[in-house]
Amino acid sequence: MKMKTAAEKLVQAVEKLLPEYLANPADVKNNKGNTAICVIDEQGQVWGKMFGPDKIITRRIYNIAWTKASQVWITGIKTGEYEKLVFNKQIDDHRFGIEMPDFIGWEGGQPVTLQDGTRLSVGFSGMRGISDLDIVTRAVSLVE
Repeated sequence: MKMKTAAEKLVQAVEKLLPEYLANPADVKNNKGNTAICVIDEQGQVWGKMFGPDKIITRRIYNIAWTKASQVWITGIKTGEYEKLVFNKQIDDHRFGIEMPDFIGWEGGQPVTLQDGTRLSVGFSGMRGISDLDIVTRAVSLVE
């Protein structure tokens, strides 16, 4: 699958699933339904989309999604898990060049590999971390 097509299909699949997640009060509590996805391919091409009524909040949320995706793009490790590995001294944070104050620390960034082998680094933000991860995982299964 071409990268552009894969990334766009992933964004569309997330958009399709979004109403289901936004029906959960726990997932709209903090950001009032404003969410964002950022997808980065192995060459550094970026795709994304912001969802929600408030452009200012959505802009902030996209920045978080981009930070999650870019950390995954650099490290190849889910956000949250990377930080645990560093703090438990299982990997050296200097290996990737991301300074500790720049760690995102929140769940929602993850590497995904589509069935055809296409590898993407994805960050989603705006809901609880578990939902940020789940919506992308489910969207990947819809793309395939």
